[in-house]
Amino acid sequence: MGKKKQVDDSIIPIDSAPSDPVHYVLADYNRYPVSKHRSCWIHVVGYLRASRKKITKQEAQRLRSLKLTAPCFLDNIPCRARSKRRVTRKKSIPKLKSKLDSGSFECYLETLWSRLPADKRDLFTRLDCQWFAWYRKASYREKVLSWVKRKEIFSTKYVLVPIVCWLVLSNITVVFNFSVNLISSFENRIFFRGHWSLLIFCHFGESLQSKTRTPCMLLLDSLQMSDALRLEADIRRFMFDIYKAEGRPENKQMIYQVPLLVPKVPQQRNGKECGNFVLYFINLFVKSAPENFNIDNYPYFMKNDWFNAEAVERFCERLHALACNFH
Repeated sequence: MGKKKQVDDSIIPIDSAPSDPVHYVLADYNRYPVSKHRSCWIHVVGYLRASRKKITKQEAQRLRSLKLTAPCFLDNIPCRARSKRRVTRKKSIPKLKSKLDSGSFECYLETLWSRLPADKRDLFTRLDCQWFAWYRKASYREKVLSWVKRKEIFSTKYVLVPIVCWLVLSNITVVFNFSVNLISSFENRIFFRGHWSLLIFCHFGESLQSKTRTPCMLLLDSLQMSDALRLEADIRRFMFDIYKAEGRPENKQMIYQVPLLVPKVPQQRNGKECGNFVLYFINLFVKSAPENFNIDNYPYFMKNDWFNAEAVERFCERLHALACNFH
């Protein structure tokens, strides 16, 4: 008898995947075969890709909601055996009190966005929360820039860019503690898993010499000790490549002089709240942003007393309840 051909059930490499951003989410899971993912959204998407099934835009949107209702816990530490206990659909949605992964964040943001006033939403474009992280990887850079180009960000007043990146804090001595989501420490360096911040492009469609509608960038970070400007080099490169991909006339020197402003916003109290704060930043900024952002009036409402911790908690409770019904 002939030898049975071994089937490789690993996820299709990113370079051969379709250009739909839904499929590119799988890039972060290439290190695990699909068979390791059971009863989660990756298992479903992996099956669809293995069977070469085409999906509609509506089905793609439903796949996004699966990240929230059927999340993947393969990367969680420590690993445990699957629970045999049955849970209801509402309980299967991770609460905002826990650390948010990118899938949960996008689903909560989709819920939030649908509730914001339409006239305010019209002033904004938003990018996927993983695009900036993928842009930092040379192999995905061109693809990300092509997605951004389709968003036509130069025709809108504001662009929301949620950012999630590994964060390293130096010269701090702490005891290893899972409750604040610390992963490891080495030579006085602490690695926080997936820290969230919010980048906002303002008036990118205006002339860089404009005095009334000032092209600038805002970086809202709820963890001051993280040194928000650690990402400045990557942010400026990202901005320059966006201008270049659009064929804009501005030269590199002018583009690199666009102000990057870091307002002193309210701070999180532990290592899990950063994603919640970014969602709340988005909620308040969309509702309060002026039609014409003028750098002379900076920081506007973005100050230490912008809101308090209790307001964030109430917001998270309402948003979680809405997400349970929305999805």
